[in-house]
Amino acid sequence: MTASPNRLVLWDIDLTLVDLRGLGGSWYTEALASVAGIALEEMPRFAGRTELAITTELLTAHGIEADDELVQRVWRELVALSTRSLPTLSGRGHALPGAQDALAALAGHGVVQSLVTGNLPEIAEHKLSAFGLHTHIDFGIGGYGSLSAHRPDLVERAVALASAKHGTTFAPGAVAVVGDTPHDIESALHHGAVAVGVATGWYGEDELRASGAHVVFGDLSDTAAVLAGLLR
Repeated sequence: MTASPNRLVLWDIDLTLVDLRGLGGSWYTEALASVAGIALEEMPRFAGRTELAITTELLTAHGIEADDELVQRVWRELVALSTRSLPTLSGRGHALPGAQDALAALAGHGVVQSLVTGNLPEIAEHKLSAFGLHTHIDFGIGGYGSLSAHRPDLVERAVALASAKHGTTFAPGAVAVVGDTPHDIESALHHGAVAVGVATGWYGEDELRASGAHVVFGDLSDTAAVLAGLLR
């Protein structure tokens, strides 16, 4: 079915579609040692934050100036670690309940699907392809964590890229942003998009509703309910 130019769903990855808890900290530990020769002593918070925010905070916390060159070196090392891990990545975690069916069902309705994720583009693709969740995602129009420390900027970028590719303007109410943290919800609300919370991460359903989510799911296992919520 041809993708609908009137509906766009932007997915978060970690603890929304896949659970790879602990992986980011492990990779950052290795990257910091490799790039700066320093043992990681203080782990930044990852949930809902972008790679630019996390890397900058991590370097600063260890007394290192987070200039662009060093940030880029850390990112190259993270991508290298992810690439080397790809053959065994599926053994480090699992796809979350209903993720595969939700992606397939939306594709069946001709919905354009991409990402708003704190991950780097290469790592985003690795994490989803490891669990066969990449098929229905247009990675070329995503908003990624290398863009900005401010998550709403990622939504703006993804909507702009999707609009340009499909030759249309996606109305705010026709864009749904799906994630497991208040940061995801806030980024959706900032743009007037439909904010959809999934309580498969560190935040419960009540916390996601309190952050302003229009729709909240315990997980994605009820495909009919997910479709109803995202196509509202």
